[in-house]
Amino acid sequence: MAVACILSTPAQAQNDKMQPVPIPAQPNAIELGTGPLPGATASESWHTQYGSLFARNVTVATLTPYLPDPAKATGAAVIVAPGGGFRTLSMENEGSDVARALAAKGVAAFVLKYRLNQTPADMPGFERSMTEMFSATAARPPRMDPEKAMAGLAPQIADSRAAFTLVRKRAAEWRVDPDRIGMVGFSAGAMLTLSTTLVGQDAKPAFIGLIYGPLAPVTVPADAPPMFVALAADDPFFANGGFGLIDSWKTAKRPVEFHLYEQGGHGFGMYPKTTTSTGWFDAFARWLDMHGMLKPKG
Repeated sequence: MAVACILSTPAQAQNDKMQPVPIPAQPNAIELGTGPLPGATASESWHTQYGSLFARNVTVATLTPYLPDPAKATGAAVIVAPGGGFRTLSMENEGSDVARALAAKGVAAFVLKYRLNQTPADMPGFERSMTEMFSATAARPPRMDPEKAMAGLAPQIADSRAAFTLVRKRAAEWRVDPDRIGMVGFSAGAMLTLSTTLVGQDAKPAFIGLIYGPLAPVTVPADAPPMFVALAADDPFFANGGFGLIDSWKTAKRPVEFHLYEQGGHGFGMYPKTTTSTGWFDAFARWLDMHGMLKPKG
């Protein structure tokens, strides 16, 4: 499926060797109850690359809270969906690093470790599979089709829906306003964020952030949430297919903000870079503030 070919790989080449590491302790991770991935045979494993941590062969979905200081809590919350082509998850650069930055702004953040398509258990086989996917995606960038997404991403959408349900269920405990829960995703995570918005039924994010995801046009619901989009003009996958998604939101008269950075490549996330794409998080935070998410609800 074309949608599964969305990668989340930083443009820099240093430290690009994948090194297996033991699965880290995740004491705050909460199982979402969506069950084990049907038909899975390979077990979850982790590796380092680009100085960051990645998970793969995730078969049981979890949600990890990163809560702000209660004195700073605004009541807003964000489900954070890392990317990785639905084969791996960038758990730090597009997960915990983002969540900590949001919590510092007073926003409760929750990193979603969603179930993934299975990959070879051995590292050489996994590296080959990712190289093949990388090449195929660069040659034929995928396009968003909500109906196919619903069919092809059923486990992942179920995980994101369960994440929203859990945060709303424990909203009082976590000092979260159930009506102010949004979602931000990166690459494949952006695809999941958009799919959750369009076909996620009861999830209903209050706002969404799509960071270097596909921008093909879609049919926009009348109650579509405000959308923030960031993309680098030199992104090898999504910078040359037009900006139909932006036009779709505008045509539907729904709020949208779009940042097209001159440079940044794909997968820049929270990595410090010399390009202006590094400023996406500050822009996102200002956008959240503009929508009243960085202050308690009056």
